[in-house]
Amino acid sequence: MTIENSLAPTVAPGALARFLDGDVWHSFKNSPVAIVASIVAMLCIICALFANWIAPHNPLDLATLELMDARLPPAWEPEGKSKYWLGTDDQGRDILSALMYGSRISLFVGFASVLVSVVVGVGLGLLSGFVGGRVDAFIMRVCDVMLSFPSILIALLIDGVGRAMFPNAHDTLAFTVLIIAISLTGWVQYARTVRGSTMVERQREYVQAARVIGVSPARIMRKHVLPNVMGPVLVLATIHIATAIITEATLSFLGVGVPPTSPSLGTLIRVGQDFLFSGEWWITIFPGMVLIMIALSVNLLGDWLRDALNPRLR
Repeated sequence: MTIENSLAPTVAPGALARFLDGDVWHSFKNSPVAIVASIVAMLCIICALFANWIAPHNPLDLATLELMDARLPPAWEPEGKSKYWLGTDDQGRDILSALMYGSRISLFVGFASVLVSVVVGVGLGLLSGFVGGRVDAFIMRVCDVMLSFPSILIALLIDGVGRAMFPNAHDTLAFTVLIIAISLTGWVQYARTVRGSTMVERQREYVQAARVIGVSPARIMRKHVLPNVMGPVLVLATIHIATAIITEATLSFLGVGVPPTSPSLGTLIRVGQDFLFSGEWWITIFPGMVLIMIALSVNLLGDWLRDALNPRLR
């Protein structure tokens, strides 16, 4: 080794280099299930985000719909047309294009509701576990009350109340009500998980040392406790995305979800149910398959992330 090389400053590796050398990436590379699930999830996300350019038709443009092409079978069937690969629904919308646009709506509602649930649940869980006392007792009793009701029932109630109060509301407000309805039942799991982790972390030496030197409780929670309790939250959020998407599809299937003009996966399944026993199976089967693919891939990624972040399972 030359003198110049020994005196050269050591360059700290970047965040990407540290990630590629870490245990999480190593676990991902050696998990075929996680790789396949990530490919399926990314394919669904890309098709949803770039549906305007990828989709062969625009199901939201009523001027392009042809009622004469309604309820056509897939292209490989004798009565199918090549421009409709997966057939059409009762309004003449291309099923493939409707799936891309519908996946966008389902993914948006799922990610937005999980984001709201994480913000509310993590904040209340930190406050409950760090402060304790009456604040902890009150927040936990609220969680117990929320857990005593079925989540789908609360979502139906909130969504019904929102539509009754704003019957002529714009579609944006309808999406907002749907996100709030799903988030109202989703934050409880994050609050209880973060509370348990916070009660353990607040007894650590670094928290006691921060208190001794006069660091404010809010700064301790934000700078010290929060980064150490986010591991379980990430795993829970990954799995909760699939649950939120299924909840949105369930509400749309029951007719209280997104507006009927928006081709979400739940709406497509509900429309196809009316024609399932008459032979038009593709209107229901294909949206159901896409919904299963999204939920299954996200759940598999959540299971892998749980194992990758748990040092006892390595």
